[in-house]
Amino acid sequence: MPNQNGTGPRWMHGQIKCCGYRMTKPREAILDVLANTQNHLSAEDIYMAVHKFYPNIGLTTVYRNLEVLVNIGMVVKFEFGEGKSKYELSDEYSSKGHHHHLVCKECYTVIDYSDFMKDEVSFLKSTENGLSEKYKFNITDHLIQFFGVCEKCTNK
Repeated sequence: MPNQNGTGPRWMHGQIKCCGYRMTKPREAILDVLANTQNHLSAEDIYMAVHKFYPNIGLTTVYRNLEVLVNIGMVVKFEFGEGKSKYELSDEYSSKGHHHHLVCKECYTVIDYSDFMKDEVSFLKSTENGLSEKYKFNITDHLIQFFGVCEKCTNK
């Protein structure tokens, strides 16, 4: 967890400051939790992890800070309807790098995959180039999510 002085990696502080915010203990703790997991976490999951180290931080504070971190592009929010959302660090700030998602519609598990199929990368590049040309649009990124039912839910 972050130390008590509110310091952490300089890039975190710089990114937040550039967007007109301060690096607070709750923000640093949330970023630390997300940086140290391979899972996609709900706000409640993040709250439980942060609460162990900062018992005075409430769930509302976690939600409010997640909203700020999503708005400045450091965190990605996945909304599944019915009030179900999960979060992860954006590709730019994550050690995972660029990846796509498989999302279970039953249990809301999100599976990262970056071991792209043989033709997938060339197909995506071709699609991006075609769309850019057709619509005179400079594509800077993409987000791909496949929805279905995971193995665990299929076997229930």
